[in-house]
Amino acid sequence: MADKLYEEQPLAKIYERARHTPDQVCFHQPIKGKWFEITWKQVLDQASSIAAEIKSQGIEPGSNIAILSKNCAHWIIADLAIWMSGCTSVPLYPTLDNKTMEFILNHCEAKAIFVGKLDSWKKQESAVKNITKFDFPHWPIDGALHWNDLLKKHPDGLGNQPLRKPDELATIIYTSGTTGTPKGVMHHFSNLTAVGVECPEVLGVSASDRVLSYLPLSHVAERLFCETACIYSGLQVYFAESLETFNANVKYSKPTVFLGVPRIWTKFQQGILAKKPKIEKLAKIPLLGSIVRKKVKEGLGFSEARIYITGAAPMPLSLLKWYRNIGIDIREAYAMSENFAYSHYNRHTSPHQKFGFVGESLPGVHVKLDSEKQICVKSIGNMQGYYKEPEKTKETMKDGYLLTGDQGEIDKDGFLKITGRIKDLFKTAKGKYIVPSSIEKKISGIDHVEHVCVTGSGLPQPIAIVCLSETASKVESKELQENFKESMRELNMSLASYERISKIFLCSEEWTVDNGILTPTMKKKRANIEKKYDHVVYKDEKDPKIIEVNIR
Repeated sequence: MADKLYEEQPLAKIYERARHTPDQVCFHQPIKGKWFEITWKQVLDQASSIAAEIKSQGIEPGSNIAILSKNCAHWIIADLAIWMSGCTSVPLYPTLDNKTMEFILNHCEAKAIFVGKLDSWKKQESAVKNITKFDFPHWPIDGALHWNDLLKKHPDGLGNQPLRKPDELATIIYTSGTTGTPKGVMHHFSNLTAVGVECPEVLGVSASDRVLSYLPLSHVAERLFCETACIYSGLQVYFAESLETFNANVKYSKPTVFLGVPRIWTKFQQGILAKKPKIEKLAKIPLLGSIVRKKVKEGLGFSEARIYITGAAPMPLSLLKWYRNIGIDIREAYAMSENFAYSHYNRHTSPHQKFGFVGESLPGVHVKLDSEKQICVKSIGNMQGYYKEPEKTKETMKDGYLLTGDQGEIDKDGFLKITGRIKDLFKTAKGKYIVPSSIEKKISGIDHVEHVCVTGSGLPQPIAIVCLSETASKVESKELQENFKESMRELNMSLASYERISKIFLCSEEWTVDNGILTPTMKKKRANIEKKYDHVVYKDEKDPKIIEVNIR
């Protein structure tokens, strides 16, 4: 097993691809609307040259080097260069605020940073002090070592093919911090290799597949999906250029595999319904239905797509069914940064799927529930611990199992359902504990809901705070309120009496990363939401930006 972990590690696979298929294109990078192709040999040559410069800078093997950039081909090449130099990569979300970025860079004692494609480098620059900076070729910055200059400086690269030991630290992935300070998740090369070897078969992908990379590569799911799957299966990665060009980029790349968080699928649905309100009925009509479904896929850029995946947050059952009715079969997956996104998946290669479940355990994964019904996962991707946090590591890892903090159920066929998060539980004035996530999942299926947070600690009944979608602005206020009241009364009938929502607060203000409500991975920061809306929920103050709807 040790030999396999050494010989099949990511760097070994890169060398192998550069030798056997040097001219095969692996990355497609758009720059100002023009697409550039990068082959496996070019990837290896560039990574080796940049690694040579890292070493020439006197940066010791084992040092931590950060990457701050939106998705692009050079993000992955920089990651490989860091590994080749004997160092550890530390991905940073491109939207991080200065305080969080400064904390992470200091905590991991980063010796250098790659700065690439960004929207607000001028604002973030002050957080990056006293360390070596490298830039990417199409996004130069002042005071950095320029990528193309370094390629000319080291035309022969390292001159050898360094490999890393299985027990060496490959990457530190800092969590997005929904409940406090980010923690650095440590993964050895053994983790990356074990997951990588299984990746092609688990995802059902090969060198003939194409993916579009647009979710942050600093997020473990995108990194697995676009970096690891690319290295181990040979699939081609296309990169989205911007939010404005996203739809055009999807149509150009014609992905065969597409990963989208629930928010993306909701946005797609809203766009489809805006053009074709009766699409679901039309899709069920014989003969006409097949034409309609084909047109929808073509309109989205999915004319050649065969695998659709969602994860990172719960997907409303109604939304999954809606997509299936129009011919798009989305499968749910479940995993964490702490197990390198390798845990559960409703696999397309499996004949079984269950709506409302996140799938079966993947090969090399064992799952069990503890006395609190907490999901405990033993995975080949499980982390070595939290960087410089031995006590938090002990709290999270027990007997080889990752204590996820999520609660769940496992049915007789081994399918896992997520029912809530332990830390999110709250108690009403009646002494009843509420699991907000299960209620939120139902509410998120109502029209015009962008985000929802169920809260109400100490209140007689829970309440819901809803961030309205763009479509809500096209509906009259009175009609909008009546729609929500009717939908919530119907939804309440499916809940236990103590779970029923008494009020719903409709907010037109966006919930974003910038205003501190969402993490870079679009997860809700509950404490921040509760603090922001405390005045209307608990103090009965009126707010012109918020519509209060009494359900009862």
